[in-house]
Amino acid sequence: MSANDSPVDSRQTSEQRLQQVNALRWQKFPVLDDGFVCLVDVMGDDSSVVQAARVSYGEGTRKVSDDRTLIRYLLRHRHTTPFEMAEIKFLVRVPMDCWRQWVRHRTANINEYSTRYSLAIDAAQTTSSEEWRTQAETNRQGSGAPLPSDLGQRLTAEEKQLQDQLRGVYQSRIESGVAREQARKDLPLSTYTEAYWKIDLHNLLHFLALRMDSHAQLEIRQYATAIGQQIVAPLFPMVWEAFVDYRMNSATLTRLDIGVIQRLMAEASRQNAAPPYSEAAFMAAQDPAWQGLSRSRERDECRQRLQQFGILES
Repeated sequence: MSANDSPVDSRQTSEQRLQQVNALRWQKFPVLDDGFVCLVDVMGDDSSVVQAARVSYGEGTRKVSDDRTLIRYLLRHRHTTPFEMAEIKFLVRVPMDCWRQWVRHRTANINEYSTRYSLAIDAAQTTSSEEWRTQAETNRQGSGAPLPSDLGQRLTAEEKQLQDQLRGVYQSRIESGVAREQARKDLPLSTYTEAYWKIDLHNLLHFLALRMDSHAQLEIRQYATAIGQQIVAPLFPMVWEAFVDYRMNSATLTRLDIGVIQRLMAEASRQNAAPPYSEAAFMAAQDPAWQGLSRSRERDECRQRLQQFGILES
């Protein structure tokens, strides 16, 4: 929902809120082939953010539109402390390689399934023949286009063979009396793990902004999208609306970007030209720091933003 749509009314009675939370609690939203995310508990709602911002008690006689306006102002201007007053606890089931990216966000409380105390979960993420991706040419940590299906079929068959072999080695060690903490060391990173993950709303939104972004790895993006759309959105509708408008569907202009736009418009005024402007015009208006560079990621990002706004030809 955008700012032009009707305001979200998230006011609920205590009983309505309890019913909503109970309906969501422990509901497993599937991710990948054997993963899931689910709500364990939640503290607070949209009104918790509003109350913290106003440093007052009680709902008073404020209108829903007042609460919505304040939440949107807070998020738009990055006043983050009020969003820390709400917390959500999740249970997640996720492959270990994906979990490694997840726990880089060091602003949550975590308790993970222990393969020292218990047998490793007998499940590993598998990749279908259509899901194998090439290495991105311009991003060292990203993916490119899908690989050919025939190659994908071979890779999937090899993946299954490897996972079965490593699981068999692990099981053989356990049956031979090897300690669980030692037997586990050669399990593949595709092995699923489970964890409780508790985080405040501010840091959760930061996690979602990064991991729902198109540049994030596809697998963790699917987890973030499930958390955001299936759990956060219904529990915090006003916050979610503002988050989508001001974080997910927004763009930031740098000082250099603004300079390029100003030079483009000045030259267009002299030439009596209208947007979208040509690549040649963009290169003529580029920041002096980029001139003479055969490659510049900053220049490429500026070009993409101006194309997004319709200022440059695509």
